Amino acid sequence: MKMIVEPAVRPLAGTVAIPGDKSIGHRALLFSLLSGTPVRVRGLGDGADNGRSAKAITALGASISRDGDAFVITGTGLDGLRAPAAPIDCGNSGTTIRLLCGLLAGQKFATTLFGDDSLSKRPMRRVIEPLAQMGASIAGAGGGEDVTPPLVVGPATGPLRAIAYASPMASAQVKTAVLLAGLYADGATSVTEPGPSRDHSERMLAYLGAPLAVQGRTTTIDTRAWNRDLAGSGFDVPADPSSAAFLVAAALVAGAGEVRLPNVCVNPTRTGFLDAIAAMGGRVALEHPRTGGPEPIADLVVRGPAASLRGTEITGDLAVRSIDELPILAVLAARAHGTTTVRDAEELRVKESDRIATTCAMLRAFGVACEARPDGFVVEGRPDRPFLHARVHADGDHRIAMAAVIGGLVADGASQVEDTDNVATSYPGFIAAMRTLGASVRG
Repeated sequence: MKMIVEPAVRPLAGTVAIPGDKSIGHRALLFSLLSGTPVRVRGLGDGADNGRSAKAITALGASISRDGDAFVITGTGLDGLRAPAAPIDCGNSGTTIRLLCGLLAGQKFATTLFGDDSLSKRPMRRVIEPLAQMGASIAGAGGGEDVTPPLVVGPATGPLRAIAYASPMASAQVKTAVLLAGLYADGATSVTEPGPSRDHSERMLAYLGAPLAVQGRTTTIDTRAWNRDLAGSGFDVPADPSSAAFLVAAALVAGAGEVRLPNVCVNPTRTGFLDAIAAMGGRVALEHPRTGGPEPIADLVVRGPAASLRGTEITGDLAVRSIDELPILAVLAARAHGTTTVRDAEELRVKESDRIATTCAMLRAFGVACEARPDGFVVEGRPDRPFLHARVHADGDHRIAMAAVIGGLVADGASQVEDTDNVATSYPGFIAAMRTLGASVRG
């Protein structure tokens, strides 16, 4: 699949409903499996990744029905999961497979988890090691430096051991896997991180009644004196800020009469890209802030001519909080005055592609100077001239594909983005959204 994008000839304008947040959607599905009461989930995105989590929980004993604009998930309760009849296909979803490792680590049956070619190359040791310390049995493939799917998880021969795990990296997936396993452990299981990571799991598990406490960078699940009951009426899944970031960037580089993106999750652990944009001098308004269940939400609004941006540094906690948005922030950096440096983002190396390499390759195709570093990259901004029209190969990475489409809005002619099939994993309505705003994109 490929996408063709023409340069923007006028400012963008319109209101676009962004699909439900993938990270929250995965957790709403997987955590509802463990609930002893039916859970209504509204706003669930229709991307392929969340679909993999939905199929996984039905394989493990849940049922899913439709009720108006909501899905009603009838789970098994914490101790009622059943052995799946066949291996579980996680597709391209790293979140699905890593969280399932924690959820399945304490079960009395074995489960095989596998995925597509891309997922089969992604590292799993970071999740497996703490779970193994808890006594979990997880075997995988890979004869090199890391363990890769397919994975065989379980069976557990008894309760897992409670541990105090000091994670060498800030990772919401590792943290969540350990906390889920902690529900099946014999005491207090804690995870301490060196920096902030997404806290959706803490918010949502506490919302369901899990025995969870957060103190500083340490999160603890303590099963002592707990009735092993999780229950909740439902989750409202807000719009995905990572998907919204592409339309925000489009409005900033092409100008906007008014681009409005309603009901976006503005959890501080997810809005690093907004902080990076502010550091570059871009203006994005957060209007009508409110709370939807355990998550804060607001409307994101961009107004005015193309932004006059300046180079900045994206490092440390800011790099962690904007890790998924760094490819599109690189496009903004290329339209900024001066140099933008990204550091402390080595996690990019093990995403759907090596996003340090593919981000730099994308920008170079547009004629932008970009230097790859071991833990990030350096972009030389040139806002005084358009991008060169280009043929960009997205390397099967949905975020590289969408970032390249936004880059094409400020090129000197039509650009072609190839290998874009995986856009459907996160934002199947991306082309329609761009057209709603007045951009010329076809695929």
